[in-house]
Amino acid sequence: MSAPDPARFRAAMAMLPTGVTVVSAAGPAGATANAVCSLSIEPMLMLACLDRGSRTLLAVQAANHFGVSVLHAGQEEIARAFATKAPVAEKWAGVAWRERNGIPAIDDALAWIACDLRDVIAAGDHVIVTGEVRELESGAGDPLVFSGGEYRPLR
Repeated sequence: MSAPDPARFRAAMAMLPTGVTVVSAAGPAGATANAVCSLSIEPMLMLACLDRGSRTLLAVQAANHFGVSVLHAGQEEIARAFATKAPVAEKWAGVAWRERNGIPAIDDALAWIACDLRDVIAAGDHVIVTGEVRELESGAGDPLVFSGGEYRPLR
């Protein structure tokens, strides 16, 4: 059996809907990420995957902590802005946010989770970071979802 090509792999993974987040660190730095999830309850741990060449990954490692802002269905433009390689100032321009204990938090996100960096694990063209949850807040609303190569509301 021959290995599938990257385009087929990408198409298959597009069938798996994921939530959309912005992983952030002091600077401010930030990147859209959908490979983000809770990892453990005891202790409370989060997992996020960042591109090996990401400026945000460098910022997370330098700061030794990171935040995860879970975007709601009305925040597609924020997701698009942070998914680019645009200059840092351009990504944050017009985005309402505040710094909480040294970590950027996007205003009006469905949830915000602050983590102390725990592990940095090389994995192909990405790096897996895990973090111990030190603070969080959550609200209500419909999450922004990425499916079939597009941002969509859950409903």
